Amino acid sequence: MEPISPLEQALHAARALVLADLVAREVAEADVVSLVEDAVAQRRWWVEQWPEGAAYVAGLVAQDVQDALLERYGRWPLCSVCGSGDPHALDVEPELGPAPHWVCHKAGVKVAAVGSLGSATGGTASS
Repeated sequence: MEPISPLEQALHAARALVLADLVAREVAEADVVSLVEDAVAQRRWWVEQWPEGAAYVAGLVAQDVQDALLERYGRWPLCSVCGSGDPHALDVEPELGPAPHWVCHKAGVKVAAVGSLGSATGGTASS
């Protein structure tokens, strides 16, 4: 059996992290999971062209899925930190960088690492 390439490891990890967040927010329906698969497939080409970008794939897949959900269903993931005001989505930061996390720009806090929305209870001041 061949070892899994670093590129495939990064893609599998990105898929797992985004699926964990979808499950945590109870939106991992079959059609939504298909959006994750589409995003991973599109990012496979991107990271094949730029292997140094493998560390950025999780954040990019999270953003791709967030964009696809916005077009079809609405904002996701909704902020769980702000208890009042209009519902708003969290954003991925950094937009292109390693160790992506969900942030609420309204409250100025990091809510959770991508893949960890299930354990998010509040936020910490973003740096």
